[in-house]
Amino acid sequence: MKIPILKINQFQESESLNNFYINSFSNHINLNKKLLEKPHSHNFYLCVLFTEGSGVHEIDFNSYQVNSGKVFFLKPGQTHSWKFSKEPEGFIFFHSQELYELKFLDHTLSSFPFFYSNQNPPLLELPQKEIPALNLKFKEIYNEYKQQKLLKELKIINLINSIYIDLTRTYTANVNFKKLTSPSYLVILEKLENLINENFYTKKLPKFYANQLNISTKHLNRVVKKTINKTTNQLISERIILEAKRLIIHSENNLANISNTLNFSDYAYFSKFFKLKTGYTPLNFRKKYYEIDTL
Repeated sequence: MKIPILKINQFQESESLNNFYINSFSNHINLNKKLLEKPHSHNFYLCVLFTEGSGVHEIDFNSYQVNSGKVFFLKPGQTHSWKFSKEPEGFIFFHSQELYELKFLDHTLSSFPFFYSNQNPPLLELPQKEIPALNLKFKEIYNEYKQQKLLKELKIINLINSIYIDLTRTYTANVNFKKLTSPSYLVILEKLENLINENFYTKKLPKFYANQLNISTKHLNRVVKKTINKTTNQLISERIILEAKRLIIHSENNLANISNTLNFSDYAYFSKFFKLKTGYTPLNFRKKYYEIDTL
């Protein structure tokens, strides 16, 4: 079994505007139960605001509490699932990269910190006083989405942009902008993460990525250390481990085949590498995950 990759046109009530969807969260869950009952990923960007409810949102094997005022952001390719202990409410919208970036040619989605890097947390907890105003903006998008008015798409995209700007200001409220890393380093980090995503199955050494970026391995390590306080090797290893976890939990392949898929020389080496990085053997990780899942 492969992890399902959901597309916008699979969701009910998404036919009125290409590459965009919005719904109240309760209605979204009720209409799309079959799509959402198992862990899945998307080929689009997602933003959800919770105004009620409680539960757990698992994103790439990290668990986050759901409660009023939480906002979650997902980029294409991230795997996630929901478990609710109290009925959720709020709004959810998602859109393609093209929908946004064709209208804002000089401003990409990666300019927003929650979409910039997988190293940045995929959530934000709003101060209670900010929830009503944000909820009104989501409602305005929803109302616009349900009607057929002149310049509908442009209005929706401008509202999305306004929401992302407001959320960015809250997300970075405690950032000292005088101490921010240089923009050139941030560009290199973004390119590095994209290269790792495209090549980690077969390219596991920093030298390959440094060559692709036309910089030295030493400078690449300096960039990664300065921006996220990690090494290039750590970034590569983390991506390999994330994919290993996805395959161990969400595929029907046996562990030896997973080792082969990830281009390890043999299963023993893969198991040793996985345990070194996670504290568990692949088999124990699978057992532990399903034990927790059934509690």
